[in-house]
Amino acid sequence: MTRQIVLDTETTGINPKEGHRMIEIGCVEMIERRVANNDFHEYLQPDREIEEEAIAVHGITNEFLVGKPRFTDVLDDFMNYIKGAELVIHNAPFDVGFLNNELKLANSSWGCIEDHCTVLDTLVMARKKYPGQRNSLDALCKRLDVSNAHRELHGALLDSQILADVYLAMTGGQKSLMLDSEVENNDDQTEVSAIRRLNADRGTLRVVQANAEEIAAHEERVKAITEAGGRCLWSS
Repeated sequence: MTRQIVLDTETTGINPKEGHRMIEIGCVEMIERRVANNDFHEYLQPDREIEEEAIAVHGITNEFLVGKPRFTDVLDDFMNYIKGAELVIHNAPFDVGFLNNELKLANSSWGCIEDHCTVLDTLVMARKKYPGQRNSLDALCKRLDVSNAHRELHGALLDSQILADVYLAMTGGQKSLMLDSEVENNDDQTEVSAIRRLNADRGTLRVVQANAEEIAAHEERVKAITEAGGRCLWSS
């Protein structure tokens, strides 16, 4: 089972070496390239002032964080959540640097992030795929036709949700499918019944085998996804 965690953070400033801290963690879980309903999201009390320039980016104020947990309060839950996964991060050195700084400040026995996870940097991937072009998250949304119209300010969970869509589009698509077992969990039983009636009315489906040209096109698509850093659940 391939488990990936799309991750983003918001911070009090740019550089942890200057005493800046994390104030938000947002994570989206993907299982076998399907977005799961298992997000991790926390706002954090940094015990220091947030720079005005940072507030202009993410809109998180010092007053909003009063009473929020500190990183040490959520540390074990967070590390157990990401443990063993591949982290998908846009400009990974920034977020991993802040995460490792928080682990160090907590005198944690967890060590560093790389001891427990592999890291895939989608900014590096994008620069390789689209050399000489702008590869910010907003630029990739526009290029790959991923909607970010609801994004007025940066937010760790929101940006992780957008990055999940961008990553899937950049590596060949295949977002979550509605299967019969998933439909059965839908509270709207009327919709379930309608879908089942529609499937029944279709009768027996005719199986059409791929021809040589279609098989070749399939192999080319699988190769492109693999070279872009994605993982395929299928191959001939």
